[in-house]
Amino acid sequence: MNPLIPVPASGWTILCDFDGTIAVEDVIDSLLDRYGRPGWEVLEQDWRAGRIGSRECMSGQVALLEMSRGELDAHLDTLWIDHAFPRFVALARGHGVPLQVVSDGLDHAIHRLLDRHGLGDLPVVANHLAPGTPPQRWQLTSPHAAEGCRSGTCKCARVGQARGGGATRTLLIGDGASDFCAADHVDFVFAKHRLIEYCRTTGIPYVPITGFEDALEFLPRLLDGTLLAADAPAVPAMP
Repeated sequence: MNPLIPVPASGWTILCDFDGTIAVEDVIDSLLDRYGRPGWEVLEQDWRAGRIGSRECMSGQVALLEMSRGELDAHLDTLWIDHAFPRFVALARGHGVPLQVVSDGLDHAIHRLLDRHGLGDLPVVANHLAPGTPPQRWQLTSPHAAEGCRSGTCKCARVGQARGGGATRTLLIGDGASDFCAADHVDFVFAKHRLIEYCRTTGIPYVPITGFEDALEFLPRLLDGTLLAADAPAVPAMP
């Protein structure tokens, strides 16, 4: 399934990362810490050093997970999303702004956590987690990868599809390296963690947030233009 974002009434569309942004912690890291067989740390080091892309890293790490479906779901049920995210979704919908979860993480995990909070109708673009062979092993596929992109989910391509669907402006909400490329292509960023420094050093229009409590304050200001005006550089007075 390849969900498309509908034409937004306000002109804005929101693309939102999941792990570390909506979810309080990184889901795949928590699974590897508990169910990962030896070797996943080496893949993590290779990814952080830039020797492999996230798609190769994640595929290899998922192949090292050893757990039953029951253990997987029981673990996911111990994880939490940002407590203010449901209110943020309601606020966006109230303003007619489509929101899509765009993640380099695991689709099953995202759907399970969102379902638990009554948000199962949100469109989700992510890597696909499926049972592997032998039993209790797992495999990863990346239906939203793009040629030339080393990520499992090409977030830049999702920005392009949002604009092709009628969005005139795009807001990215994210926290880390998987959001860097997309941040270069959107109109504004609500940034957490590593994404703050990336936006600051590259001159991308952004505001720092610690969570969706902050996003609740900033979204109305973004939509009415006051946040963009505040972010714009001052124009020197005419002599």
